[in-house]
Amino acid sequence: MDTDGLLEVLHSAATAVAGALAELDDWGLAGTRPGQYRSDLVADRCAIDVLEGAGLGVLSEESGLHGADREVIVVLDPVDGSTNAARGIPWYATSLCAVDGQGALAAVVVNQASSVRFEAVRGGGARRDGAPIRPSACAGLRDAIVGFSGYPPRDLGWSQYRGLGAAALDLCAVAEGALDAYAVVGGSVLGSWDYLGGLLVCAEAGAHSDDLGAQNLMTLVHEDRRSPVAAATPSLLEEVREALAGSVGRSGA
Repeated sequence: MDTDGLLEVLHSAATAVAGALAELDDWGLAGTRPGQYRSDLVADRCAIDVLEGAGLGVLSEESGLHGADREVIVVLDPVDGSTNAARGIPWYATSLCAVDGQGALAAVVVNQASSVRFEAVRGGGARRDGAPIRPSACAGLRDAIVGFSGYPPRDLGWSQYRGLGAAALDLCAVAEGALDAYAVVGGSVLGSWDYLGGLLVCAEAGAHSDDLGAQNLMTLVHEDRRSPVAAATPSLLEEVREALAGSVGRSGA
């Protein structure tokens, strides 16, 4: 499957999720594991049907690894920001990142509240609804609007900050210049499904990223957790890293 075909499958999976969510009456907690919503389960089932039907493996937040022997594994968060979704806050997404032997290959992140779609292909740039995107030119923390997952340990000297609640979309906001930087702070950690799609969009748009714990962000182990940071420019990334030194959560293997 070429990258155009792969993007088509990823978009189809996100569209299937949109259809399933449109028919969902109860968006509350599922009563399964802590923090799992009915929206998560419904979205997971329909997305996996599309992805497996196209011959792809899947690593899903909700249901683990499927088809581990497949050449391409799609790292899936069916509803990133499901608490936002359950409470009617229009900032939640389906995030899909196709990974091959060389790393992240293609990504689609869809805001399911607004239908805005981000996509990226390794070496092929990043787009929002088909139009190329670029990060801001912000070079210093004192001028930056920074998005966080978790609560900052102290005022880091930013211009403003936001806690929006959906990592994939927060990272895409860095890629398109709506935020200048994003970091996981205060002991918070993320699974790869939370950030891989958004990080590929960032990279292909021209933003910069790293892990605050100096670990490899590319992992397909369900139990692994990381503390990613992304910024519009290398100098801003370094300032955010320095400001958060020593505040990394437990990130797993």
